[in-house]
Amino acid sequence: MTDNDNFIQQQEPNISEQPTYPPVSIIIPAYNEEGAIATQIEAVKNVLNTNNITHEIIVVDDGSTDNTAKEAKRSDICLIHHPENRGYGASLKTGINAAKNETIVIIDADVTYPAEAIPSLLTKTREYDMVVGARIGSNVHIPFIRKPAKWFLQKLAGYLAGRPIPDLNSGLRVMKKPIIETFYSILPSGFSFTTTITLACLCNDYSVCYLPIEYKKRVGDSKIRPVDAYYFLLLILRTIVYFNPLKVFLPLGGILFTAGLVKFIYDIFLNNLSESAILGFLGGIIIWAIGLLSDQIAKAGFGSRIK
Repeated sequence: MTDNDNFIQQQEPNISEQPTYPPVSIIIPAYNEEGAIATQIEAVKNVLNTNNITHEIIVVDDGSTDNTAKEAKRSDICLIHHPENRGYGASLKTGINAAKNETIVIIDADVTYPAEAIPSLLTKTREYDMVVGARIGSNVHIPFIRKPAKWFLQKLAGYLAGRPIPDLNSGLRVMKKPIIETFYSILPSGFSFTTTITLACLCNDYSVCYLPIEYKKRVGDSKIRPVDAYYFLLLILRTIVYFNPLKVFLPLGGILFTAGLVKFIYDIFLNNLSESAILGFLGGIIIWAIGLLSDQIAKAGFGSRIK
């Protein structure tokens, strides 16, 4: 069995036993989603009621300029309104702060994520600290233009985290409120909230499970811009440096040291030792030293976690 087989759990419900679910708080961040929010709320409510899941639904209207709030009010839910647009992550944190239950479920308002997957995710909460709906099912609609950048960022994050990451920033996941609160200080207000909490959990030995889900074409326009790929890259590097800096500093130092070594050997044949070879050696050693110091600081801050 491969690492991926251990990490990605297939959905195999046991029909002979009725599963039990913890009380949950559903957080739905919404910004200009008047065409989809009511549909998503009803889909979530139907799934939760059908499976007898005790719940509360919190919709955070993130300063929408359309009728998102009006459409959300048609349902019996808790509606929180931001007077101005603060970002996806800020909306999630507002909803999580208001949540009464320890088990948190987040799902987008644009009906891309299947509400019917929520019970399957909840069945894994006894075994795992975070359960993520991975967009690797048989029917996944991701714009082709995003796939190369998404693949690269996913592979880079998986290498730096030291574990395979089937879906880095899925917007459908189950988390435990105390764990989220542990990392509140580094969770951003933008779209990178989910990327950050994923890397934070993986780098601090929390157990994470991925279940394959479908992913539909969204209703309305996407809020993701091409420049966000650059910000995701910076975020991945910053988060890994924060928790596991040697993953970044050791390779960088190795590149400089190797370049200096190659130049040194070349200079020997010319009987002329150049400054660039010395700079390569020194640069590699300095970066390694900074990495070791950063690693000690990281271990002192997050080396031991309390569950």
